[in-house]
Amino acid sequence: MEHRDPQCCLGTSPLTPDEAACYAGLFRVLADPARLELLSHIAAEGCRPMGVGELASLVGLSQPTVSHHLKKLAEAGLVDRVAQGRSTIHVVVPEAFARLRRVLDVGL
Repeated sequence: MEHRDPQCCLGTSPLTPDEAACYAGLFRVLADPARLELLSHIAAEGCRPMGVGELASLVGLSQPTVSHHLKKLAEAGLVDRVAQGRSTIHVVVPEAFARLRRVLDVGL
């Protein structure tokens, strides 16, 4: 087995079982292509708040389907749902993605 320079590995410390379960849950939510596409549209617009109708027209899915996926993203803490009058808008939670980077931040 090849020995790697410890400075090449950027992870800070091993995950606890609880942390691993939490991160696995977040990655499960993100593993859906429609959810990733929705997040990419929100992020591509400078993470500005976007409504279900606008997102549905961008991704070509029905509003109920988009609402379902956004609900899953919100339950996971990846987006916030904010009431704005009679509508609900969705915004990315940057801190959630900063936490996910901890797991992905591994050197080669």
